[in-house]
Amino acid sequence: MNAEALIPQIGVITDIREETPDVKTFRVVGRDGKKLFEHIPGQCAMLVVPGVGDSMISITSSPTNEAYQEFSIKRCGAVTTWLHNAEPGQEIGIRGPLGNGFPVDSDFKGKDLLFIAGGIGLAPLRCVIDYVRDKRENYGKVQIVYGSRSKEDLVQYKEITEQWMKTPDFDVCLTIDREEAGWDGHVGFVPNYVKELNPDLNKTVIMCGPPVMIHFSLAGLKELGFKDTQVYTTMEMRMKCGIGKCGRCNIGDKYVCKDGPVFRFDELGELPPEY
Repeated sequence: MNAEALIPQIGVITDIREETPDVKTFRVVGRDGKKLFEHIPGQCAMLVVPGVGDSMISITSSPTNEAYQEFSIKRCGAVTTWLHNAEPGQEIGIRGPLGNGFPVDSDFKGKDLLFIAGGIGLAPLRCVIDYVRDKRENYGKVQIVYGSRSKEDLVQYKEITEQWMKTPDFDVCLTIDREEAGWDGHVGFVPNYVKELNPDLNKTVIMCGPPVMIHFSLAGLKELGFKDTQVYTTMEMRMKCGIGKCGRCNIGDKYVCKDGPVFRFDELGELPPEY
């Protein structure tokens, strides 16, 4: 653990983008105008609002971005509601980076990658996807399967259509749960769409989304022939203090904040039944 990760730094919100009706992306720098710290794709940070509380949030910008960090945040509680009401120039406390990250420079290197995301679950994966885009020569083909309840609930839609879809060897597959006017893309739930696409079995899978989506997507992948050792996910939603002191995230002998939040599914399979 980096000792600096234990002490909140002062971050300044410089830009706020509305992604969906309940998700906004916040761009943050230090008081000196520089990025607060370096991180690995998949790591998190604790956002601290004095007098309100703190919240563990995934860092959604790639570490290849040297100017700032971004956090895509869904409004769902006191801290996130406060942030959604904030304006550029507001200062907040930020403690990080916390947890481990995705093995982008080891296990993922040279591999074809399959990203599976649902709703706000795209936020933790965006960091990895943009890292792969910026270091394109280190990775094979990329397929992204992303779905949400409706078109307006698709996070980072502008970046997806204007950047990801135009990246060489990137196949972006979007879906929404139900038909709606103005949508001519795929309609259906993410797990079923993944099975329809029948991805190549040599791909490494990175997945994040609602628990029910992960459960059925993993089952579908196994039906297709994927192994647990090929599939990674992140469990940052279970992190509390982020430093292994409060015990709120421990499962058996594992602490999500210290041993995760990134896990391979064969590692999760070793956890006790209460998980």
